[in-house]
Amino acid sequence: MVNKEKTGIEGLDESLKGGIPQGNLVLISGGAGTGKTTLCLQFLVEGALKQQKSLYISTEQKNEEIFRQAEPYGWKIPELESKGLLKVMYIDILKDENNVEKIKAELETYKPTRVVVDSLSTFSEYTAVNEYSRQLLLKRGGVAQRAIDQIVPENISEKVMTKRMLGTLINDLKKPGITTLVTSELPEKGERLSSDGISEFLADGVILLYYMEFGEIEERAMKVRKMRYTAHDSKALMYEMGQKGLEIKKEE
Repeated sequence: MVNKEKTGIEGLDESLKGGIPQGNLVLISGGAGTGKTTLCLQFLVEGALKQQKSLYISTEQKNEEIFRQAEPYGWKIPELESKGLLKVMYIDILKDENNVEKIKAELETYKPTRVVVDSLSTFSEYTAVNEYSRQLLLKRGGVAQRAIDQIVPENISEKVMTKRMLGTLINDLKKPGITTLVTSELPEKGERLSSDGISEFLADGVILLYYMEFGEIEERAMKVRKMRYTAHDSKALMYEMGQKGLEIKKEE
């Protein structure tokens, strides 16, 4: 029997037949304003209230911004942090180096049960190529400061480097007993399920957040596109940003 982690969103958990299979890494893809960060915080708070250690890795918002975003829903992140149940880790991708190693070290020392990386889009765009190229140069006996165009003759494309770096990160996140959500920006019109076009194939599950149009009215909707190790409903779930986070609307 597969153990499952509840997301804290009742209708979504029902769609997943009880929640996300423990140990899965799930991609949360959606456009601006669809509630990706709120869903992720909701998932972590649900775990923290059950005495599970939860880690939020942010590449876009600093700790204080995360606290403010959680306040309207009654989620007291600083209080949970003081109890050692939820930790916010901000990575400044423009300044910090060795980000994959920092995340790996945090996982080993904090030992969380639930993890969020928000967002994978930012991480892959600014970090993947730089870190992978540095590692490659060092392995070849070069110096880390060499410009990336010096390895172009090796016929290693940016997409390949990004894929390898994302693969490394995802492998580090997929530890026994850890259930992870990673977010990605999703263009409103397109065939991809992530901004990099790679993450959806590396992830165990994909949940899409998007807008549906009904005449002149737009409604938020989510859909489970894939989820390994469990049966799931594939229908669209209409939701709203309620007082307690994302709330699935009852079918009319």
